[in-house]
Parts: sequence; structure tokens; C-alpha cells
Amino acid sequence: MLNVIWLSMIFLSVIVGVIQGRIDQVVQAVTESAKLGFEIALGLTGIMALWLGIMAVATESGLVTLFARALKPVMKPLFPDVPTEHPAMGAIVLNIAANMLGLTNAATPFGLQAMKELEKLNQHTQQASNSMCTFLAINTSSVQLIPVTAIAYLAANGSLHPGSVIVTSLIATTCSTAVAIIAVKQLAKLPVYRIRETEQYD
Repeated sequence: MLNVIWLSMIFLSVIVGVIQGRIDQVVQAVTESAKLGFEIALGLTGIMALWLGIMAVATESGLVTLFARALKPVMKPLFPDVPTEHPAMGAIVLNIAANMLGLTNAATPFGLQAMKELEKLNQHTQQASNSMCTFLAINTSSVQLIPVTAIAYLAANGSLHPGSVIVTSLIATTCSTAVAIIAVKQLAKLPVYRIRETEQYD
């Protein structure tokens, strides 16, 4: 469905560009967007390689297990289907920690790794598990102790007190995360969102 939407938007852009005589601007925009996409992907690849390496070292050294055990009272009720010492739990903890510190680029590889590990525990390969949905809700709402991106934008635009958003961001993101967790847990109890036995896949 998304492919159809994107293809329709591309055709519509080209048609409008031809009608208005701005096809050259359309071509230029496409070229610049492709260049920007490549630069972002290249930069993200380097960051992912770095942080996945750090995660591998942390996992082998037992640091991830220690983090997971320390947060067990909080994480176990949220992810009852995930064993405490499973790599998925470690990746989830590191993703949440990175997001809380505003290190969104660092959180991305941990999030991808967490989903990959959660998929290994998922017995219904065609559908997301409750743990995957819960992690997605927490990751999307993301409590922010230090909103680095917001502070950077404010500072770049001449704000005299860019750090003044820390308290309000913490309150807002805490509320959003609480709502996300409550919503995903309550929706999981509804029959319409439960995975039926006949829908299981090997």
C-alpha cells in the first residue's frame, strides 16, 4: 500500500511539474533529495557500526546483563515474555537509556537490534508480539531527560536559555510514555488484538 502511495505521489509531482513548466525544478529536487538520503544513510551506517560494536563488547563483558538485572523490577512487568538475561532485554535497556539521554542516533541501532532479538522470541512470524508492540510504544514516546535535539535547535536559533525546555520536556515525555504503556497494555487485552491459535505460524 505504501508503495502505491509513494508511486502516486511521484507521478503526481511529475505531472504537476510538466503542467506548470517546472519539470527542471522537480528533477533538481529529486537529485538533491537522493543526495541527502545517501548522506544520511552513510552517516547512520557509521554510527550503527560503532554502537553495535559497543553493544557487543557490553554484552560479552556482562555489562548488559547487569543493566538488565538492575532494571528487572521495571522491565519484567513491561516485557513478561522476555527472559531477563536474553539479548533482547539488554538491547531494550540500552535503547531506552540512549533515548533518555537524547542520543537518538545511538538509540537507533539498539532499537533495531532489540526488534531483531524480539523477533527470535516471536512464535507468530507474520504478526508483532505483545513485547514488540510494547517496545515500539516506549521507543516512540521516549522519556527525555536531556532533549539534545530541541536544545540544539533553540541554541542555533539564538535562544538565550535553550536549556529551559528540559523540565517541560521531561514532564511531557513522561506523560506520553505513561499513556503509551497504558494504551498498549489495555489494547493487548482486547479480543480483536489477540493472536488466535489458528493464526500461528512455524
